[in-house]
Amino acid sequence: MESEVELSETEEIIDLEEYAKANRHPPKANRYRIRIDKQQYVVEVPFLTGRQLLQLAQKTPPERYRIYQKLSSGHKENIGLDEKADFTRPGVERFMTLPLDQTEG
Repeated sequence: MESEVELSETEEIIDLEEYAKANRHPPKANRYRIRIDKQQYVVEVPFLTGRQLLQLAQKTPPERYRIYQKLSSGHKENIGLDEKADFTRPGVERFMTLPLDQTEG
């Protein structure tokens, strides 16, 4: 039983940014370190929706923001509010938010 406790205490946190910069495929894990804008977060799931990422970053209401994932190739991909961002996907480096214009008309 002691070895089980030791394993859970030393469980690795997969840092997506480090894996992307090293051009390595992130393994499936129980915890991932992700970066949204300039803030880092540790999550315990292999994916979150765009809405969940925005809420984690305290960008509320989420409908007033866009979130993009920056890939190690330099490309940015928009993540829809109900679209999943998969942390096990190779090349996902970090996430960036952008407020939507509030012009009405």
